[in-house]
Amino acid sequence: MKIKESFGEAETFAFGKKIGEQAKPGEIYCLEGDLGVGKTVFTQGFAAGLGIEDAVNSPTFTIVQEYRSGRLPLYHFDVYRIADPDEMYDIGYEEYFFSGDGVCLIEWPGQIEELLPKTARWIRIEKALEKGFDYRRITWEEIGEEA
Repeated sequence: MKIKESFGEAETFAFGKKIGEQAKPGEIYCLEGDLGVGKTVFTQGFAAGLGIEDAVNSPTFTIVQEYRSGRLPLYHFDVYRIADPDEMYDIGYEEYFFSGDGVCLIEWPGQIEELLPKTARWIRIEKALEKGFDYRRITWEEIGEEA
């Protein structure tokens, strides 16, 4: 497991941008964290790392938002409102997850964990108020990564 400490939104954005710059076609990033921890800020940085200049917001009511103006398409999912993973079939998730032409970033991935490939990369953002209001601990690993 790898750890990045962030002491403000600018650092969380910059870290997301660094990951976005390294992203490759077909990769899936699962972004976990409570409400208000900075998932959207991370995602905005990730999109900037892909060269996307469009405004990036959480697609809470649309489930998936597509951004195609960068070096790779970004498929940004927010599956918080998914009650049953079968609902993902209605939006054609397989085309996004397995087409290989873009990058998927999924907020609240625990809702659909059984649909995710074992190669998905998991990123968790957590607060630690004892270290300050703006502090975030970002951890990441790949499923199946050796400890």
